[in-house]
Amino acid sequence: MVIRAPHRSLRGISAVVALLAIGAVGCSEVSDAVDSAKDGAKKVARQRSVFSLDVGDCYNPNGKAEGTAYAVEIVPCDEAHEGQVVGEFAIDEGKEYPGDDGVSAIADERCPVEAQKYAPDTWALPKGVSLFYYTPTKESWATGDRAVSCTYTSEKGTFKGSLDTAKSLKPEQTTYLEGSNAVYEALWANQPEKDTVEDDLAGYKAQAKAVAAALDAHVKGLEGIEGTEVGKLRATLTKAAGNWKKAASAADADAFYVAYDPAFDGIDPNESVAARKELGLATTVPADEAEVWAG
Repeated sequence: MVIRAPHRSLRGISAVVALLAIGAVGCSEVSDAVDSAKDGAKKVARQRSVFSLDVGDCYNPNGKAEGTAYAVEIVPCDEAHEGQVVGEFAIDEGKEYPGDDGVSAIADERCPVEAQKYAPDTWALPKGVSLFYYTPTKESWATGDRAVSCTYTSEKGTFKGSLDTAKSLKPEQTTYLEGSNAVYEALWANQPEKDTVEDDLAGYKAQAKAVAAALDAHVKGLEGIEGTEVGKLRATLTKAAGNWKKAASAADADAFYVAYDPAFDGIDPNESVAARKELGLATTVPADEAEVWAG
């Protein structure tokens, strides 16, 4: 998943109030102007500094979703909106400013974890919604700003309703999602720096080891869930875990490839659709994931 970062800023927002002078105009024009003025006033009243965002807030960015931001428009979640705050955390106060890339790296690692606590089933997210985050800038860091706000935001269009689904999940749904999310997080969070196994065998083996460990935990969690399809998935993932372990212990690149191909196929999201349906979870594979396994 591509993650982009609209940064916060030290400066606040100043609201400019325009006075509408009504002259010799028609009634419909006056009515339109009044409605426009009311909408503008409501938007101004809803402005909140990005420093005061809370988990659960639904909002509209002022301008593009990506870039430096001073304030956003907070709206009720049952109204159309572009984003919602789904997680937050503070960067270690004892550190000096890590730099823009350093802050982004921290958010890249932490935000997916925080977001999944609030909206565990990423398959159920509205179409076109991606993970963004508001982070401190160098200037705001100097004033003590350490907070990162993780959001799901639509780059095009809007969506309605809150993404807070964690509280409504059944225990077996939560167990499944925690295990499944951990597997794919292990895969993507441990991506080797080099493009080929030959150039970084150790890095690819480390990734395989992390995925195998996550799969073992996922399979163990599935043991306590009843269901025919869940049982089939458990068998598939058990086999996949074995292949990931073989990849993790491969003596050379050739041996790694032999184990990796079936290992990767074993965690194809499409393999879990039937089990998800049995558990009452979303069953449409997200487009970005479908593309990865289709290649």
